[in-house]
Amino acid sequence: MISNELKLGLTSAEVQAVRRALGREPNETEWAVIDAEWSEHSSYKSSKALLRLLPTTGKRVLLGPGYDAGVVDIGKGYVVTLHVESHNHPSAVDPYGGAATGIGGVLRDILSMGSRPIALLDMLRFGDIGKSSHSRWLFKNVVRGIADYGNCVGVPTVAGDVEFDESFERNCLVDVACVGVAKRERLVLGEAKRPGDVLVLIGGSTGRDGVGGATFASKNLTAGSETERSSVQVPAPFTKKLLIDAILEAAETGLIRGMKDLGGGGLSTALSELASKGGTGIDVELTKVSTRQPDMTPAEIMISESQERMILVVSPRGSEPVLEILEKYDVPHSAIGRVTPGGSMKIRLNGKIVVDLPVDLVTGAPAIPRQSRRPDARVGLAPPKGVDPGIGSSLLALMSSPNIASRSWIYRQYDHEVGVRTVVKPGEGDASLLRMPNGTMLAVKADGNSKHSFLDPRSGGAGCVAEACRNVVAVGAEPIAMVDHLQFGDPSDPGVYWAFEESVAGIAGYCRELGLPVVGGKVSFYNEDSSTKVAIKPAPIAMVVGLVPRVMRPKSWFNSPGEWVVVIGRTKAELGGSEYYESVLRHIGGSVPKPDPVADRRLYRAVTRLVRDGLVTAAHDASKGGLAVALAEMCVPSVLGASVDLARIPADVVEPADVLFSESHGRFVVSTGDRKGVETVLEASRVPYSVVGKTGGESLEFSQRGKSLAVVGVDKLANAWQACLPEMMD
Repeated sequence: MISNELKLGLTSAEVQAVRRALGREPNETEWAVIDAEWSEHSSYKSSKALLRLLPTTGKRVLLGPGYDAGVVDIGKGYVVTLHVESHNHPSAVDPYGGAATGIGGVLRDILSMGSRPIALLDMLRFGDIGKSSHSRWLFKNVVRGIADYGNCVGVPTVAGDVEFDESFERNCLVDVACVGVAKRERLVLGEAKRPGDVLVLIGGSTGRDGVGGATFASKNLTAGSETERSSVQVPAPFTKKLLIDAILEAAETGLIRGMKDLGGGGLSTALSELASKGGTGIDVELTKVSTRQPDMTPAEIMISESQERMILVVSPRGSEPVLEILEKYDVPHSAIGRVTPGGSMKIRLNGKIVVDLPVDLVTGAPAIPRQSRRPDARVGLAPPKGVDPGIGSSLLALMSSPNIASRSWIYRQYDHEVGVRTVVKPGEGDASLLRMPNGTMLAVKADGNSKHSFLDPRSGGAGCVAEACRNVVAVGAEPIAMVDHLQFGDPSDPGVYWAFEESVAGIAGYCRELGLPVVGGKVSFYNEDSSTKVAIKPAPIAMVVGLVPRVMRPKSWFNSPGEWVVVIGRTKAELGGSEYYESVLRHIGGSVPKPDPVADRRLYRAVTRLVRDGLVTAAHDASKGGLAVALAEMCVPSVLGASVDLARIPADVVEPADVLFSESHGRFVVSTGDRKGVETVLEASRVPYSVVGKTGGESLEFSQRGKSLAVVGVDKLANAWQACLPEMMD
């Protein structure tokens, strides 16, 4: 029978399915192993059917979803590896430790491919920090946890994304992504193909921290539970630094035949997935596992998620050089078992079998068919009439909104220069640029917009990819691959599942039209308070990487007075979900921006050429806050103003607020001293554009058909933009 101590996350139907498949009652340890691998966190049982809609192949894709990281060819024998992870529930309980161990986990995913981690990104969602001291506490300690861990291991945090919304008050979202680089010939996969190979457990010892973490992450969060706190792992960044150096040196020997990170589910998932991918079985002795407490049960050892642990698969004859390297770096290691023929997972304690399960059963969680139903409309289309704060006041309010204000308070806590690869740093461009060993540069950026996704999840899903692509294009890169992170409430709620379904459809459709492969990702359900039944707003995030053929340092702000200001792309009546509606007019609703991937293809090629050919002195995409905020953000860093005529902006609307604050996709603002050169490229590319003004002065000035609409000093814009987060976090 199932022990009351296990607190399984399995459904009654799943329990019966296991009993039927085995023809017997599993013991406590077997139930724990199955529970870990059948959790939503590990098995994707509510989402895998829909995820098949995503395009996952392309000319550069070497490895797509299904492994610890996606792999993309960048040329001359080099590849980049990409992965994204979340630590939402742990961070809500212990923000410092939860965020730090999230970083640790995604680093191991990249490391397990035999690749060197070179950059981290963090995508964060919190409640309203202007109203909530709890959200401020979470925010401050999550950022501190990410900074301390990343700085200790020497991997720079180079980009990210932050949003604040009341729906994240109880369930903050802490997503971390990592990019690695490796020689193609040195890639290692998470599979055990050869019977007789040795399974070597390396890294930290196994304790009770993190026991049941995968199951904990696969249910709605409850308040004040010590069980939840015990599910949070303990970070050990200095151990991780040794692990990184040892693994990379060992991978260079070419003697590691397989490698797997011990993340969610611990040994249970790592061992079963290694065998499943390799079409083999495993036989392990638990007394060979180094434990912190002498009285740990077999079930606890199998599902512990203690940090900084990995499994290596090595040949018995070729293991000595690998073990010598581990000893040189003082990395603890132990041969705990071997790969066997067939498909059986056997776990022993002092030689006695405590787990005897078919690998295919452990890794074959049955899909759960979820009900999907569009919820009733909860918002209006238009804001109340008669409310007009004015262009200048609205712009200053937007610049001081936490969702738009400068992120320097965050990224200044990170070491984003360690490793000497970061060419364009946070705050210097729309995306960060990293120098690659083959002479190219990699652009990286992640984006999402929960306000858009709440109102229209299909457009919101596509929009997060579009925005990330624009940021990559703005630094002269061609988007080559992406990973996504899809975060929602309880999937048993038909309305929640409908939003998930629509988000996947939006991402899949946009990526397919653009020819952008999705090489990996993560789904995080159960971001919902079990007591109030309040779910987060749908929060899909896209991390896009792009390639630049040579080293360059593009800018995202105005550089010199007297240059032409050009708006590329068309503005539409799409104020729905905008920061202007919510932050200024206090209205939720309206028509959400809808990306057009066919038009965007032309747009991206044109802007990429402008940047690479040096025809523009600055390039910046328009997103949150619309064109007004984009222009203000280009003025502030150089304290250089500009004058703009709204009548010249390509638009389907004429009202100044619509033109300036609509968040329509597919738009850039560029500056240039070579007007003719820019116009020649844009005319040939068949994209809408217009020269709308010039740089100069100390104010951002808006006019329309000769009538002045607003004049806002750059100093006031800077104060509003730069002071927001530091003041709130004091």
